[in-house]
Amino acid sequence: MAIAPLNQNLQDFITQQWVILFGKKIAAAQYQWLLGPFGKTNGIGEKFITQLAENENLIRATNTRSKGIIQAIGQLNLPEHELKRLSKAVIDFYENTSAYSFDLKVQWHPFFKVFGVLLRILFSKRIEQLNVPMDNGAHAEALKSEIIQLVTKNTKEVKRTIWLRSFVNSGQVVYSGVYETCTIPAGQTCIKAIFPLPNGSATVILKPSVGDNGELILTSSGKKIGDSGFYFLLKDAKDNLWTKFIRSFKDELVVSATAKGITAKQQLTLWHIKVLSFQYSIHKVQTENLFSK
Repeated sequence: MAIAPLNQNLQDFITQQWVILFGKKIAAAQYQWLLGPFGKTNGIGEKFITQLAENENLIRATNTRSKGIIQAIGQLNLPEHELKRLSKAVIDFYENTSAYSFDLKVQWHPFFKVFGVLLRILFSKRIEQLNVPMDNGAHAEALKSEIIQLVTKNTKEVKRTIWLRSFVNSGQVVYSGVYETCTIPAGQTCIKAIFPLPNGSATVILKPSVGDNGELILTSSGKKIGDSGFYFLLKDAKDNLWTKFIRSFKDELVVSATAKGITAKQQLTLWHIKVLSFQYSIHKVQTENLFSK
């Protein structure tokens, strides 16, 4: 039987062994659409960004222009009729994410909040990843948002885009994720969000579509490996790759433009029960008249 790496925290070993026992061994050549950078055992956050640059022989981009989660909305390969309907403000947000500020509210299901507390105690604070607020806040909490691009040393071509989000008041990292597009086996282009974990990652494949009012809708709701959805990935002690597709876990994010700015509503469900809701208020730092379709 395959074994997870032994030289690490016990709770990390147990969760990785669960992925091996109930997941699937995969070959890298056949799953390039799913793969991405893995974390190390000594924390994620800023450390991961430095390690990734060193491992892939890249450097941080030093230009001061706005940077986006994606470089151009055309990378999503949306149908022409959907692209025409997509709000210009939403396009600007995705192409110039670093120019925006964020306020966040969360709402937990009372039952699942207990598991959220355990996640925070056992993993999140230690590895500087997935530090979701536990209070169902009546008031929004400000987030610091950084888009960090890793580029080649000679040509300055963008190879990795990291979205690092932390609380303004405490500086604690909420999410550190690598964002890129991928083409799933069915042929559709999706957004891939890779959240590095010790010896692996939690990876979300999000399928894009455009709503009637120009909003961008991102869903991870597939039924099998190869669909959009939530995946754990890891390397075992012999460097074999494993993945576990969490079919029961769904994610929907709706990004809309209004007269006052941009809103994003995200809902996570498990077994069709709403576990957690996020509501973001998003405002451009440089005020421009972009909020019209």
